[in-house]
Amino acid sequence: MKKILKAASLLLMVSLILTGCGNLQDSSLSGGSGSNNSVQTSSTSDTGIYDVLMSKGKYKTSPISGLSATTNTNQFNGRSFESGLTNLSQDQFSTSSYVFQEGQLLSANTVNNWLGRKSSKNPDGLNPKANNSNDPDKRTPIYLQQVMEQDYLQKENGKYKVQGISIGIAMNSTDYYQKEQYGATYSTKISADKQKEQGERIAKEVVKRLRKMKSVGNDTPILVGLYSVAPQDTLVGGTYFQYGVSKSGSLDKFSNLNYKNQMLPVVNDEKPINSNDADNFSNFKSNIQSYFPNLSGVTAQAHYENNSLKSMDITINTQFDGLSQISSFTQFVQDSSSKYLPSGVDLDISIQTVDAQQSFISRVNNKYTSHVYNGH
Repeated sequence: MKKILKAASLLLMVSLILTGCGNLQDSSLSGGSGSNNSVQTSSTSDTGIYDVLMSKGKYKTSPISGLSATTNTNQFNGRSFESGLTNLSQDQFSTSSYVFQEGQLLSANTVNNWLGRKSSKNPDGLNPKANNSNDPDKRTPIYLQQVMEQDYLQKENGKYKVQGISIGIAMNSTDYYQKEQYGATYSTKISADKQKEQGERIAKEVVKRLRKMKSVGNDTPILVGLYSVAPQDTLVGGTYFQYGVSKSGSLDKFSNLNYKNQMLPVVNDEKPINSNDADNFSNFKSNIQSYFPNLSGVTAQAHYENNSLKSMDITINTQFDGLSQISSFTQFVQDSSSKYLPSGVDLDISIQTVDAQQSFISRVNNKYTSHVYNGH
């Protein structure tokens, strides 16, 4: 997915920003870098990339990061869910006018209640009440899997203030459940039409609840994206299928999105979305494997918008750990990606062993950055 959050110090945060638990902070703290109580931003000269709001020189994680209604073991969903929401936000909240912060308005307790089923004990539950059936085709599934908040701030009179909010609503395409504790896992398939129906219902209610918060009010723009969670047995993450923007008051209109993800090389006789893209990746893979044959695997998650390739997340598993080998190989991979992969496509390339990340390459707007981890 397209890289939006960027600062030199954040390369080491790539694997960390979805962990931890933050506290609700006052978004109107004074800016500047001279005080321990100050808020600063990471700065970048690149266009199309958000500056990141920092507190006391530290990145602030959201208190609702990682909360989910049920377990889904597909590791690709988390990244697609987050980066996809940031990409949707660009059209509404300009990277040149707003700075980014992981959501600080919603508390963990609030979102945990929202993720639960509605009941007399949990009237705030956004998942419908269970109908007491265990039949996969008759039971009422868990539709809402996860909620994500991103805040977009502007500086007014020397203070940063939330002037835009993006909310990601992750909707299950498959709901996994157990008939008894520690028992076998069963699943209920959820149709695209049902995802849309329930997603729109939940999105409207979330906006309604946000509007009641004093820190949000009636006029703060709120973008809501509806995300389809990929099943556990797939090798790619899910995609956003709808979004809506409430500039004030309620959320009344949604726009459809034509997003697709595909694993390369394709498996199980699946047809490539674009054969040229598949061939280009195959040539890239062959080239780097010829340079260093003892690679455990080279795969990519290709992201398409309106059938056009927009980004690739590439994972390269190696069996070596010498610093000189990693540094040389990282440069070779970067050169190969420039030669074989389509220009104008954003790239994230992770080079790793089973145990650790070795290096990372990113290409955004045809500009490369890379980092080799040396253990210090």
